[in-house]
Amino acid sequence: MYIPFDKVHNIGFISTRFAGTDGVSLETEKWARVFEKEGFHCFYIAGELDRDPARSFLVPKAHFMEPEIRAIFNTAFGATANGVRDRQLTTQIYQVKEQLKDSLYAFIARFNIDLLVPENSLTIPLNIPLGLAITEVIAETGLPTIAHHHDFFWERQQFKANSVWDYLNMAFPPHLPPIRHVVISSSADNQLSLRTGISGTIIPNVMDFKNPPLPPDDYASDVRQALGLAEDERLILQPTRVVKRKGIENAIELVSRLGMNARLVISHASGDEGHDYEQRIIDYSRRMQVNTLFVSDIINDSRGMTADGRKIYTLNDIYHHADFITYPSTIEGFGNAFLEAVYFRKPILVNRYSIYTFDIKPKGFAAVEIDGYVTDEAVDQTRALLEDEKLRQRMVETNYALAEKFYSYEVLHDKLMNLMV
Repeated sequence: MYIPFDKVHNIGFISTRFAGTDGVSLETEKWARVFEKEGFHCFYIAGELDRDPARSFLVPKAHFMEPEIRAIFNTAFGATANGVRDRQLTTQIYQVKEQLKDSLYAFIARFNIDLLVPENSLTIPLNIPLGLAITEVIAETGLPTIAHHHDFFWERQQFKANSVWDYLNMAFPPHLPPIRHVVISSSADNQLSLRTGISGTIIPNVMDFKNPPLPPDDYASDVRQALGLAEDERLILQPTRVVKRKGIENAIELVSRLGMNARLVISHASGDEGHDYEQRIIDYSRRMQVNTLFVSDIINDSRGMTADGRKIYTLNDIYHHADFITYPSTIEGFGNAFLEAVYFRKPILVNRYSIYTFDIKPKGFAAVEIDGYVTDEAVDQTRALLEDEKLRQRMVETNYALAEKFYSYEVLHDKLMNLMV
């Protein structure tokens, strides 16, 4: 279904949360910027919001960590899930779904929404009732919809044992005439077609490469001192959460084998996936004799002060001072940290995760590459980049020019407008 460009004025973004620096929130902000530049008005409904209150509709039950929603998730995908669902769970899901439908209808009415943009809420089933509610609202209203898919449930092992296959097939994602489906990689597009028969449009994640980052200002001038780095100490940045699929052991091993005065700085906390892996990383760092810093307490999406009087920096502030970026993830929906490293003109190590291999690398990008484990070659390449400024500049400038061509806001603008008639 094509979306009538001249009849759309108000766009409604839907998700479990629009807050902080997670990938969905960041990419939503970029889409909204493009839409608003074209004269559309953007509004938001979610369980957590840091958007303009005048354009926001807060629904606590939409959040994936709301207690009842989390209980539903744990039962549906728990260790005892074997394909059979207790009737009580079905009743609970439908009751919450009806509450969320009422909220969605109220949101549409309050802001006179002409176009819906579910952001990953019809993709990954962290909030099953929300996905069902959105699907039914689209089916009942026929509202034009662009479903933006970041990571599908079939990409994660944790969703394969469950008692909700009927709901997954119905709403994650739904196959309805009013919906245009957008994916962020060719692999996701292929799997969407193979598994559901749905045809998707590929729109990759982007950054504003037409406008390079401003130089670090006075506020961020003391980042290295705040992190306790010596003058001759290298700052190796791991700009991710501390979760297993980020492969942080490889970053630790790399730093250990460099034979240089270097410190590994991990920007984000474990989040909602528990702290066992974080303890594993602490223990492994100790064994490998790597000075690893966990600095999520002084990094946020905006500057400020901690309760004990320390400065809070943004991730951008840290990027400016990094000497090298490690990104050894085994699985990524796209790979925003790769684009961030390119944007800040930093050399990077990448594990050959599938999206990098099939979508990013073929465009000509240069990186230190590993395939599951750190090699002597990767160590030598990293050391050379840290020591040879000309070699480093050649890599980062080549990468920046390619990103400006393939992953800029202008690319996003053209692809989004092509969805409209």
